[in-house]
Amino acid sequence: MFRLILEVHPIYLLLGILVPIVTFFPLRKAYIDYRIRKLGGVRCPLIATNPIAGMPFFTSAAWNQINNTLLDFYQNMYRHATPESPDTVEISSFGVARFLLTRDPEHIKTVLTTKFGEYGKGPRFHEAWSPFLGDSIFTTDGQLWSDSRALIRPMFIKDRVRDLEIFDKWTTKLMHMMPPSGQTVDMMDLFYRMTLDVTTEFLLGHSINSLENPTHQFVEAFQEVQRIQMMLTILSPFRSFIPKHRYYGGIKVLERFIEPYIERTLSLNPAELEKLSKSDKDMTFLHNIARYTRDAKVIRDQLMAVLIAGRDTTAATLSWTIYELANYPATYRRLRNEILSTVGPTRAPRYEDLKSLTYLTHTLNETLRLYPAVPYNLRAALQDTRLPGKPGQPDIVVLKGDVVTYSTLAMQRRRDLYPEASDKFADPATFSPDRWENWTPKPWNYIPFNGGPRICVGQNFAMTEMAFTLVRILQKYARLEYRGDWHAQYHRAEIVGAPGHGVPVAFYEAQDDDDDDDAAAAAAA
Repeated sequence: MFRLILEVHPIYLLLGILVPIVTFFPLRKAYIDYRIRKLGGVRCPLIATNPIAGMPFFTSAAWNQINNTLLDFYQNMYRHATPESPDTVEISSFGVARFLLTRDPEHIKTVLTTKFGEYGKGPRFHEAWSPFLGDSIFTTDGQLWSDSRALIRPMFIKDRVRDLEIFDKWTTKLMHMMPPSGQTVDMMDLFYRMTLDVTTEFLLGHSINSLENPTHQFVEAFQEVQRIQMMLTILSPFRSFIPKHRYYGGIKVLERFIEPYIERTLSLNPAELEKLSKSDKDMTFLHNIARYTRDAKVIRDQLMAVLIAGRDTTAATLSWTIYELANYPATYRRLRNEILSTVGPTRAPRYEDLKSLTYLTHTLNETLRLYPAVPYNLRAALQDTRLPGKPGQPDIVVLKGDVVTYSTLAMQRRRDLYPEASDKFADPATFSPDRWENWTPKPWNYIPFNGGPRICVGQNFAMTEMAFTLVRILQKYARLEYRGDWHAQYHRAEIVGAPGHGVPVAFYEAQDDDDDDDAAAAAAA
């Protein structure tokens, strides 16, 4: 058979490929147009509707992902937009599904809450992510999703003493790992290692101790699996062609690490688990899930999901915060003065302390405004549905199976969503926690933890961990310097967006005269 194919003249082979393309895809487009008109809506501006036009888009997306310029690429897509649809465009390649790219807050609101039941992760996302995250809260819809959330939520609905003890333990170890005053350290590396230690202890009751063992096989596998998973998502129509040997190998490494903990927990009888549940100190996330299910795969899937959410998002946000504070010494001083006036120079903060540190909250909010932890996300249409059109414009029709890709990173950097820059409101591109004193974002213009029924269940845990860590660092250090090229920094977007150059800084411990000055400033404040 192959010999016969080789004997065919190349021009006939070319025609054999092109003729189906030039006939099928125009007919497919006409059919989609007909369905959209029948539903009484429109489609948004088109980038491509066939593989010839679509291939450069996906190739460029992969190239930009590898070269850490994904935001520029995503924003550049809107050059195809029109005044009627300035913030949503569409592309399809093989005609199986349309991909709608949006940075419109009304569209994000629609998929996350207004029409929550009509949008979900969808079967394609589940298929692509299930080797890693299984049937967890991040990959499922309907009853499976509801069951997953019910399993996870109880461990995040209250402020637990054990959480603060874990934060204190690992921030203390983090600071022991920092070099002497004035020496350079990559804080991003330390933050990623610390948050992995926090998360594994919270989940399993036993930490991987990444701070002291940064080359642990688990750490390397965790990073590799995430990197490949992001590429599989970006190149969704072509993921069958992407080599996955390292991906599956990395997942097996992760599973080999957590399986003994699952087996040990499942060996406990219900009475033993119930006794543990009454102990705020000894109860782990794993114990809590085992109270409600004895299915090892269900437990494995939820552990994987919370592991990625608990480690990367928190570490990236802390890294961006230190990066920005290093360029704004006045902001650093003001934040430190607030901490000293509330907590003092040595005492560990309590929950009520952290909640009362208003400027610290403003600082974290401002970091999450410029650098939302999950910069890109998606929802698939579970039925024929719509996205709202601009005032006076018809709705955009989204057919069952179509995918809406939204970027909080792109949306939260839209200048037109902010007031004009002034003495009271810094340029939106600038890091300025002060803006939060006189400004509140409009609903859905700022959603660092998503929104609607799928809003992050662990947001309070994450905000508490980040606030606790920053308090302990700023109590000890009076100032810091950036030791890299601040302007050369870039946004490395994988599943979570992180500083591409790390965060090389030098901290300087407070001296006695610094403490006197800080105490006076804190008292004046």
